[in-house]
Order: sequence, then C-alpha cells, then structure tokens
Amino acid sequence: MFLSMLIAGCKGKLWNNDDPPLKTPAVNVLTYHNDNARTGQNLNETILTPANVNPAKFGKLTFLPVQGLVDAQPLYVSNLSIGGKPRNVLYVATEHDLVYAFDADTFASIWQVSLLPPGETTSGRLDCEQIMPEIGITATPVIDLKAGQHGAVYVVAMSKDQHRHYFHRLHALDLATGAELNGAPRLVEASARGSGAGSRNGRAIFNPRQYEERAALLLSNGIVYTTWASHCDHDPYTSWVIAYKADTLQPAGVLNLTPNGSEGAIWMTGDGPAADEQGNIHLLTGNGTFDTRLDEKGFPLLGDFGNAFVKLSWNRDQLVVTDYFTMHNTVAESNKDEDLGSGGILLLPDVKDSSGKVRHLAVGAGKDQIIYVVDRDSMGKFDHHTNKIYQEIHGALGGGEFAKPAYFNGTLYYGAFMAQLKAFPIRNGEISATPSSKTADVFDYPGTTPTISANGNSNGIIWAVQNAKSGVLHAYDAGDLAKELYNSERAGLRDKFTDNKFIAPVVANGKVFVGTPTGVTVFGLLP
Repeated sequence: MFLSMLIAGCKGKLWNNDDPPLKTPAVNVLTYHNDNARTGQNLNETILTPANVNPAKFGKLTFLPVQGLVDAQPLYVSNLSIGGKPRNVLYVATEHDLVYAFDADTFASIWQVSLLPPGETTSGRLDCEQIMPEIGITATPVIDLKAGQHGAVYVVAMSKDQHRHYFHRLHALDLATGAELNGAPRLVEASARGSGAGSRNGRAIFNPRQYEERAALLLSNGIVYTTWASHCDHDPYTSWVIAYKADTLQPAGVLNLTPNGSEGAIWMTGDGPAADEQGNIHLLTGNGTFDTRLDEKGFPLLGDFGNAFVKLSWNRDQLVVTDYFTMHNTVAESNKDEDLGSGGILLLPDVKDSSGKVRHLAVGAGKDQIIYVVDRDSMGKFDHHTNKIYQEIHGALGGGEFAKPAYFNGTLYYGAFMAQLKAFPIRNGEISATPSSKTADVFDYPGTTPTISANGNSNGIIWAVQNAKSGVLHAYDAGDLAKELYNSERAGLRDKFTDNKFIAPVVANGKVFVGTPTGVTVFGLLP
C-alpha cells in the first residue's frame, strides 16, 4: 500500500526536474525492433537482470498520457544535449498526428508537436476496424542522430481536409525542439509504369486515401524508406515502396511490386523493412498478384511480387528487385488471404553451416504457420512444384504469425497466434525444428513480438506483451522460457495497464516502455 501511494504521489515523475539526470550508457533505440536487421535486442542493458526483475523489485513506475493511440513503437535517445544538459529522451507518436518528447528519467514533457496543417484533421477509420477511431501516425518513426544540429526523427502522418482529400506527409523533426527540418514536410506522391489496380493510362497511381503507412520506416545509407499497406484489403490498391533522401527529403526512388496486378500490401504487423550491411532492403509482401510466368532469369514476367520475400537494391539510381522467394502454392495462399506478409522479417547474423560455409539468412513466417529461412545470396525464386529455399519448418509455431520474431545469442524467438512463445536454437547454420523451451502462457491474437534485454550475452531477458482484457507484461529468462521472472498481473492493480495489440515493448537504461491506447506505461525498478 505504501509503495502504491508513493508512486501515485509522484504525479508522473520520480525526480525533481532540477536534478541532473542519472549518468547512463549511450543506449539508443532509433528504429523499430532496435536495429535495421530487426533483431529486437538491446545488448547494453546493465540495470535490469534476472535477479531484480521480479514483482517485489520491479513494476509500474508511471504513465505518460498522450492524445491518440500509440500504435507506433516509442523510440529512445540517450544523452541528448538540450539546453546545454544531457537528457535521456523518449519519443512517442500517436494516431492524433502528435509527436511527444519526454524526459525518460524525470518523465517531464520536453516538447509536443502537432503534424496537422491548418484546416485538416486526422483520417477516419475508412470502413476498417484495424485502426480506430482515427488514423494519423501509425508507423514507427526512425531517428538519425547525425541530421541537422541535434538529430532528426522522421515521421509519416496521414490527414484529410474538409473536402475529404487525403494526404500523407513525411516530416523531419529536430530531436531537441520538435521543429521541422530539411524543408519538411514532404507530400508523399508516386506513380510508376503499370496497368494494375487503380492505374490510369498505363501508370500505377498512389492514391493516398487507399493507403496507410503501417510498416515501420527504415533509414539506410542516407535514404528513408516508406512502405504502404491497405485499409483492411479494400481495393483498389497495389504494393508501394517510396524512398526519400534523408538530408533534403527529395524523392529518391519509387518501386511498385504489383504494378500490373493488385494488392501485395506491405504491413508486416508493424515491422519494418530490413537492411543488410551492403544496403540491400528486405521485406515481405502480403496476399496479392504473383506472375507465375517467369522470364529467362526466373523473375515474374509482369513484375508482380505479391505474397513473397523480396530483396531490393539500387541500380543506376533506380530501386529494383534483385532477388525474391515465394512458395510453390503462392497463388492458392493469396486466394485464401493466407499471406506471408502478416508476419515480420528478421535478418540473422552470419552463421556457418555444417560445412563451414558462411550463410547470410533471413527468416519470416505468416498465416500458413511455416517458418521460411532464405539464403539472402540466393533466395530461391519460384518453382511450380517445390520450394527451393535454404530451410523451412512446418508445425513448430503452433499458430499463424501476426507478429515478428526476435534474435539473441544463437536463438530465434517466435510467439504466434494462440501459441506459446518459443525458443528455437540455431546450430550448424540451421534453425531447430523443435523449441528448446517455451512459455506456459499462450498468447491470444495477435500473438506477441518479443524484445530482448541483455548485457552482452549475459543476463538475457525476453520481454513480451500479452493482448488480453487488460495488457500483461511478461519477462522470461532468455535461456529457459519456462522460467517466468515477472508478470504484471501478479502485482494486482499496482501494475495494471491497457494493451495495444501490435505493440512491442522498448527496453532502455533500466526501464521498459509499453505503448497503450492513451499513452505509454513505464516499468522499472521500484523506488
């Protein structure tokens, strides 16, 4: 009781604003799931350990209220100079087209910016119940610490005017002040050659009303990548990748992945496209047109890559598909809405196979409950009769995938729909078909996207949010998921919070941040 009163009495902060912030290591979470490989791991967590993450020592510290749903993963910057003092800052974007910067130690507001132009409002739900009651900022932004004077956060915001014209704009906000940078905002516009859904006169046209930016933004080699999903499969729509130069927000390139077909949304449950060390971009597309007639190089004759792993590269300033993989029954799966792109992609660290050869692998899974592992150097393309890929695992997930995996210390972690969170070891370059451990908990829709905190390869903790009547934050021992360290329900009302279904927890400097429908719940070591 005393502890609950103490926390309640803090009114959202645990330290005086005039106190200097705690000295912390330079831990940053600048993009969705921590890095461009989308591994979900923070290997510089020195405060939270399996010894102190328990209901007696760890729990809910405060709640940061905002206006609008927090569908985007919060981001975190350590030791940012603001007013001449270093501060740890949490960035929160909402569906009300608002971006907030909070002091991550005192929990005080630093700045708040609306991205709505005069005379415009956020979009309504457009006859889709996935995002309600408004659509503003859905995709996780991305941060560039080297942009401008203080660094920049790149954000895509949706809005409409009084005449029901819809807009998407790419913003670049100064990390310290929230001011627009680089000539921002930039209106998202695009067209490409094609005669597919929504095309006019041989051109595929990006109609902003038909799209939302659901997948997280990606920043790679000075380019900001945006990728586009539909509203509940409401036609007409196709599959867009639209890129901008980070320093100027000038258009860098446009690629439509179903230009002569339809659908192929890129949403991946909020996961973002991944980038490897060579700058290649990897993503999964949803149900949509795949041309089973192939050219002499094994690529779809009409350039339609629905329901597939896709690898993109630059060729003479043009964004092009350089490799891909799709299942032998891809057309049947798309016809049943059994898309691969309901789950996210992850690029594994280099591994050696049983012969000692170094492999560069990517992993993904979707509604068909199969874990697909592709060699990024030779992905497998399409065959009418079989899947010519590096590895595929049937029956191990226990359910369809509407989340994304995480990686830590030679192990892949998956939490599928109506299944347990499972750990799959990687040995001799292959993922084990049998999990080494699993949780006692079963995760309802949409499953769970785990996050890892560790100090190097030690003190590994798997964090997972459960979507239920009220949200549940779980912490498990990374070496044995049967060992639950913490469960927010065990503390009763003290640690209660409301979950937002596709959110992934963020761990930084001894705190865990969880997005909710009305703000961010902050967990940490109790005072």
